[in-house]
Amino acid sequence: MASAVFLLDLKGKPLIARDYRGDIPLTAIDRFMPLLQEREEEEGTGLPVMTENGVTYLHLREKDVYMVALTRKNTNAMTLLQFLHHLSKVFTEYFKTIEEESIRDNFVIIYELLDEMMDYGVPQITEPKILQEYITQESHMLEITPRPPMAVTNAVSWRSEGISYRKNEVFLDVVESINMLVNPTGNVLSSEIQGAIKMKVYLS
Repeated sequence: MASAVFLLDLKGKPLIARDYRGDIPLTAIDRFMPLLQEREEEEGTGLPVMTENGVTYLHLREKDVYMVALTRKNTNAMTLLQFLHHLSKVFTEYFKTIEEESIRDNFVIIYELLDEMMDYGVPQITEPKILQEYITQESHMLEITPRPPMAVTNAVSWRSEGISYRKNEVFLDVVESINMLVNPTGNVLSSEIQGAIKMKVYLS
């Protein structure tokens, strides 16, 4: 059973907030992003379920939007995570893509969907086809412009086409240098070793 559901941007700023039970202050969401960053530093990855001061944060990320559910109850975490996945599926059905801009453009429909999909924190209707019978308001869909070829942008394809060599070869040179400062008595005052690996690649 969820106490509240939030949609946040990448900085943790609320785009949409729906309070279902009133047992958690809405300011509790301010701890989500710092808590997520702490967990990423400790665990190396962001955990989908986090708890602090009796509040459990369950989240799902879609592009530049965080979908977060908060609860104080001893809730089945999988139920709420599944609800967030269904919420993502419904938004995709209505808006085609889940991005910060599409959330801002369709906030009226989103509040209607949140009211239909959850009642007092309990998931209700989550099937897009059924919801489309209730909520028929036209949504604003982002215009997705076709991307130019990679050869034009050179974003990924950094290697030109048509390069061919008679032999596939890779040359590695390891270059090391030692710098040392010694006083007249033979004591080492400072020393350092610097190294570099130089590579030449001839691969077709």
